Amino acid sequence: MKQSEVPQDKGHLKNFNEVYYAIDEQGEFSQTLSAGWEAKNIVQSETLKILEERIEEARQKVIDGKASPILYFMELKRMDWEILSNYVEIWKIFVKRHAKPTVFSKLKESTLKKYAEAFEISVDELKNFDGNHN
Repeated sequence: MKQSEVPQDKGHLKNFNEVYYAIDEQGEFSQTLSAGWEAKNIVQSETLKILEERIEEARQKVIDGKASPILYFMELKRMDWEILSNYVEIWKIFVKRHAKPTVFSKLKESTLKKYAEAFEISVDELKNFDGNHN
């Protein structure tokens, strides 16, 4: 693509530009800044919608007593079981068990502290989550 053809469609990253490689006037590849690309903007928008839906579903499960706050904060921080497991240094199978309210209520303070640190919240916030986290 030529430098003059590099898309400049504003998207979610309003104050940021991305670097693309395009062919300059001398026929050489060079770095060119782009404000965005419509196709990419659409994909990012849809991805954000899906992530927000997952966060809301997790929040509702916690409120309904079907999941522990671990599930909500994992979704909020854009983690999955594998990533969270690595952060807290606990096997994934146990992390999944900790997402059950009955198991969560029996966790040691030291285990809760690992989760709180991974989520960048306090242990109290984790233990007392009421579904209204900002």
